[in-house]
Amino acid sequence: MVRPVIGIISNQHMINDEYEVQAAGVINVSAVAEVAEGLPLMVPADPEKVPLADLLEACSGFVFTGGRANVHPEEYGEEETPAHGAFDRNRDRVVLPLIRALVERGQPLLGICRGFQEVNVAMGGTLYPEIRDLPGRDNHRMPPDGTLEEKFALRHNVEFSQDGVFHQLMGSQSVLTNTLHGQGIKSPGPRVVVDGHAPDGTAEAIYIDGAPGFTLSVQWHPEWNAKADPVSRPLFEAFGSACRDWADGRRARPMLRSA
Repeated sequence: MVRPVIGIISNQHMINDEYEVQAAGVINVSAVAEVAEGLPLMVPADPEKVPLADLLEACSGFVFTGGRANVHPEEYGEEETPAHGAFDRNRDRVVLPLIRALVERGQPLLGICRGFQEVNVAMGGTLYPEIRDLPGRDNHRMPPDGTLEEKFALRHNVEFSQDGVFHQLMGSQSVLTNTLHGQGIKSPGPRVVVDGHAPDGTAEAIYIDGAPGFTLSVQWHPEWNAKADPVSRPLFEAFGSACRDWADGRRARPMLRSA
C-alpha cells in the first residue's frame, strides 16, 4: 500500500530567542503515520514558501494542528485586544485560503484545537478570545502544572447530536476528551455545523454542511494517545481512509448529515 501524503501544518517558533524554526508536534506526526496510516509531511506556515496550488497537489489531505498563536481577529471582522493573545499572521495567510479550497474540492481536512477554530473562521465564523471569561463557562485551558500525561488527561464529556456525523463515527453519543484551549467558537460560519458540545455549552465538534469530502474538526487534542484512545483512533482512521480515497482518485462520499 502506498501511503497518502498528509500535510501537517507547522507553527513558527524561536530557539534561544534568535533562531526561527517551523515545527509540528511529534504526537501529530505519530497520529498521522500510525493511525491515519499516512506519510506525514510537515508544512511550513509561510505563504511565500508554500503556494496554495502546489500544496493542494502535493498532499492528499491536511491536519490543521493546535498552536499557541491564535487566529488574528481581523480575519473575522473584530479588533485586536490583549485577550486575543499572540498571533501568527503567516499561518493565517496559509491556512484560511487552504481550508476554503479543500472544502470546495472535497479534499480531506482534519482541524484540531486552533485548527478547529481556523476552519470556523475560514468559513465565515467568529471566535471568543477567552472562554473562561464568559458567564457559566469552564476553564478549558491546559493545566499550568504537572506532567504531559496530566495536562492531556481526559477532563470533560462531549455530547454529540443524536444520530449525527460524530455519533455515527464514534458509536457513542457521549465521549470523554481532554481540553487545552483558551478560545472557542462564538458564532459558527453559515455552513459550519456544531455537532458536539462540552457540558458548559462550548462547541467541541464541527463539520461543513454540504461539503463533498471529510471536514471533521474538534476542539480537543485527539493526537494525544491516538493509537490507544477509543475516541481519537476512529477519528484518525476515518480521516486516513478519506485521504487514501483521494490519493487513489476516488472522491470521498458526501458527509452524513444529522437527522
